[in-house]
Amino acid sequence: MEIVIETCLDSIKMLPFLFFAFLLIEFLEYYSGEMSGKLLKKVGKAGPVVGAVLGCVPQCGFSVLAANLYAGGVLSAGTLIAVFAATSDEAVLILMANPGRAGEIIWLLAVKVVIAVAAGDFVDGVMQKYIVRTEKNVHIKPRETVRPSKMEVVREAIGHTFRIFAYLFVFNLILNFAIELLGIQKLSEILLGNTVFQPIIAAIIGLISGHGVVSPYLTQLYLSGAISFASVVSGLCTGAGVGLIVLFKMNSDKKENFRILLTLVAIASVAGMFLQFLQFYYNVL
Repeated sequence: MEIVIETCLDSIKMLPFLFFAFLLIEFLEYYSGEMSGKLLKKVGKAGPVVGAVLGCVPQCGFSVLAANLYAGGVLSAGTLIAVFAATSDEAVLILMANPGRAGEIIWLLAVKVVIAVAAGDFVDGVMQKYIVRTEKNVHIKPRETVRPSKMEVVREAIGHTFRIFAYLFVFNLILNFAIELLGIQKLSEILLGNTVFQPIIAAIIGLISGHGVVSPYLTQLYLSGAISFASVVSGLCTGAGVGLIVLFKMNSDKKENFRILLTLVAIASVAGMFLQFLQFYYNVL
């Protein structure tokens, strides 16, 4: 009962912050979605840099926009990879809801942007011809979208808040019981803690795409000490939200989609293992 009560109180404390944060994000998407799309269409070779910077802003629909633009031949594979790798979804909000750890947000975003830009430039410079094998329909006509009213934006923020609240409550309850029964050290060992291979596990977990499904769990594991900073970075680099689902739906070349997916996992794993190495042997991060 103590664990249940503690989990309830910890989750309820996050509710007001989560609501105002999601409200801000929904209005940000409401006003800047079209502008972001237009900006991505004009960036050219600077696409990975712009995509990484825009992707790190916790806008839930940005990876979806990038996937659609890529399927239409507007974005390069490198720019798409940069957006996917930079996307952090709800991770930033959950860190902000923990005042003692909020200072880590800038560090997390900075590392992810560096990885995303490097990955995007590498893909465009070296891997583009191996990933993209078919011509894109650059004249694809975007679907008409109905702009939501401000009240719909508020309702969406409320719905998103309670969905994340439910996810976090259930996961924190399970996590707290696991820590009580096993101890944080044993839980970390199960997740290959203290090895350079934990980021690979995190990168695979991050692929379980879905709006707000994976990033809260990875972030909570990091906050509890069960996974390292390197591992949470690796997992969040592959956790592109529903962007990957949209890519497979909108882009007709499924083999190309799998090549993008495998490239994203490989980049996230290698980057995470490198960060883990720095943590172990040089006490960096």
